[in-house]
Amino acid sequence: MPHVMVKLWPGRSEEQKTKLTEAIVKDVMTHLKSSESSVSVTIEEVKQEEWTDKVYKPDIQAKWDKLYKKPGYKP
Repeated sequence: MPHVMVKLWPGRSEEQKTKLTEAIVKDVMTHLKSSESSVSVTIEEVKQEEWTDKVYKPDIQAKWDKLYKKPGYKP
């Protein structure tokens, strides 16, 4: 605990994903006072044409009241 899930379009390098993961872990440790060994991060690439059905509808639209940062777009 905690587990952070990141979903994004394909195209980022492994280096970018690794650096993002390191930054997320660092911030989780700082702000939630978690140990590094308790933090896990997944990065899932979702094709642009599948974004609405696989991400927007189930993870954003259906959980609007739980979002701490809402997107500035609608599909």
